[in-house]
Amino acid sequence: MVARGYFCHVLLLKRLHLPPFVLRRKPFATRSENEALKRGPQVRYEASAKATRQDGIQVTPLKIIFLADTRPGHYHLAQGVIAALQRLRPVEVTRIEVKRKWIVPTRWLRARINAQSFYPPRMLRMAYRIDAETIPKADLVVSAGGETHMPNLCVTRLLGVPNIFCGSLLRGLDADNFSLIISSYDRDVTSERHLVTLKPSSIDPDTLGRPEVVPRYGPDKHPAVVGLLIGGNAGTFRYKRKDWDRLLAFIAAVSKAWGTRWLVSTSRRTPDAVADRIAALAKDETVAKFIDFRTAGPGTLPEIFAKADAIVCTEDSSTMISEAVSARLPVVGVAPKSHSFTADEREYRDFLMRNDWCRAVPIAQLSPETFAQALSEIAPIRENPLDALAAKLKERLPELF
Repeated sequence: MVARGYFCHVLLLKRLHLPPFVLRRKPFATRSENEALKRGPQVRYEASAKATRQDGIQVTPLKIIFLADTRPGHYHLAQGVIAALQRLRPVEVTRIEVKRKWIVPTRWLRARINAQSFYPPRMLRMAYRIDAETIPKADLVVSAGGETHMPNLCVTRLLGVPNIFCGSLLRGLDADNFSLIISSYDRDVTSERHLVTLKPSSIDPDTLGRPEVVPRYGPDKHPAVVGLLIGGNAGTFRYKRKDWDRLLAFIAAVSKAWGTRWLVSTSRRTPDAVADRIAALAKDETVAKFIDFRTAGPGTLPEIFAKADAIVCTEDSSTMISEAVSARLPVVGVAPKSHSFTADEREYRDFLMRNDWCRAVPIAQLSPETFAQALSEIAPIRENPLDALAAKLKERLPELF
């Protein structure tokens, strides 16, 4: 028997064969039930209560709810937006991790957003195990990646504040649901809700000590230190053993021919066997430093960006390439034979190359000569991308500043 005050709601998903489950009619569950639903501790980046501008006026921090999924390539974009906002006003950020319950299908979430019965606290609780009572008051909601679409809208409607989303919208989701959408694709240029720009990065080239004008490397001028950022299989990218063999043979050849030292970093997608081979190379002079993702985790690229003269990056990661470009470094992307880009991503890579910020060389064609030629065609970005993005955000969302 179900106690008074509860009702039984049967979710009919034939393929999943799910049993009925019980929900409370009231907006929120009891305190004890809420404790079980609360996710891990929220991380808050505290700013001082007030900050003083150069003109002596005190500024109250901008309170931001940062909704983050589990993919560094996504949440790094949102962190880039927050870093740009911080150029304009002090910020106080509360980070809430988002992980959808496997039981909840995307099509159901999309349908509920526009339903008259849509109720943000219930959606957050049912689909993401987020207790609305634990969400602090804020001035802005920021997120990136498809898994954060719905919680972004829920928290925005719950608090009644502006919101920013980084990435592509789900099919059928109206852009009017967001105050601003950060995109890197030309197809969105004509949309009033979109801001098309280089993919945001929180990496500040000035803080790293990167020069505004980088030497033009090539056949007559070789970089002394090169960073190698290694990804792995993702989407249509499929690396074979011979691709890894050629890539590692290439760095050894460049080191022998030019005396170049390599700083190498792997990612969560890098095969263990490849990481083990790089660790072996780190025992000689070919690899001066090896950052193994398996032990170091994410967030280590600034260490490489601060010391490298140029970057070689596997092309399966658009975010890694964008971060290196943002750091004012010449970037050469490398890819296996087995790969392809979506139309949007191909457009974005063409945008980077049209600006001469990077070049691409197939792994099968890598050699000291082809690498030197690619470097000679690159003119790294000179402005600080954080300053450029901050100016655009101020123009598009003046009510926040």
